[in-house]
Amino acid sequence: MKFPKKQVIIDEPKKKTLHTLKITDEQAKKLDEWLDKHLWAPYKVNYARFAYKGRDVNVVMYESGKLVIQGKGTEDFVQFVLEPEITGFAQMGYDDVLHPEWYELHAGIDESGKGDLFGPLVSACVVADGDAVRQWVDEGLKESKKVTSDKVVLAMAKKIKNTKGVAVKVSYASMEKYNALYIKFGRNLNKLLAWFHATAITSALEQRHAPWGMLDQFTKQPLVQNQLNVPNFELKMQTKAEEDPVVAAASIIARATYIYSMKKLSEECGIELKKGASAEVRKQAVEIVKKFGPEGLKRFAKLHFKTAIEAIDEAK
Repeated sequence: MKFPKKQVIIDEPKKKTLHTLKITDEQAKKLDEWLDKHLWAPYKVNYARFAYKGRDVNVVMYESGKLVIQGKGTEDFVQFVLEPEITGFAQMGYDDVLHPEWYELHAGIDESGKGDLFGPLVSACVVADGDAVRQWVDEGLKESKKVTSDKVVLAMAKKIKNTKGVAVKVSYASMEKYNALYIKFGRNLNKLLAWFHATAITSALEQRHAPWGMLDQFTKQPLVQNQLNVPNFELKMQTKAEEDPVVAAASIIARATYIYSMKKLSEECGIELKKGASAEVRKQAVEIVKKFGPEGLKRFAKLHFKTAIEAIDEAK
């Protein structure tokens, strides 16, 4: 009796449904003309130069120069229209060729909270390679550093932490300890940040060792490398390091940790604390000083900020 041959089903790679990139004014004009000529349906989007709806795909060109393509037809539009007709440069699907280092086993490091009066300075280190990075690239993670929604950031952080074979570690301190550490490190924010980075890197590499790591360059001095005591590890630094999806993952983890910390601090002081160091943030700091006294501010804010000093003076 002959048995039928067993069928092997190979899953096709999931198609991208989101693609973003920066294009020039000349390319934007060319794209607008192409879409109009091919009778795509225009529609209004806030802060957009133009926006069009097509079959299974929407195209939005923002005033900032950012182009967003979204929908089931994203890959086809990029590969058959955008790249050959507008940019003249094939990139989608060629990340392995253009950036092979992204898929090597390595660490990505980034921080959150550095420019915010309230909340901690958080450093995060993520160690990943291969399929994990490909999954993140397919989901658009390498383009997500500027996500504005806290809800989306928290969801992305959860996905990163649940990715198989990935090491994730963070380093930060309570606000009171942060303010004490700032003094201990000679009132030098870069030295303190370097210490947080070194701590996060060391912890992550203990979980999964990598031969090298990438950090967004925040100083010309090798401050982090000087504080690392990890054998067989090279730390690289460059500007715009978040283009590396592992660094982008670290930025998401750092920001998610900052968001959770801000929520706890807000509950503690009874005020929904704002990010940044604006005039509105200063008003909140004044309110905290009046409520808890000048010493109480150190439980919520970075005291070395000019905004904190102004708030204490204003509350007198």
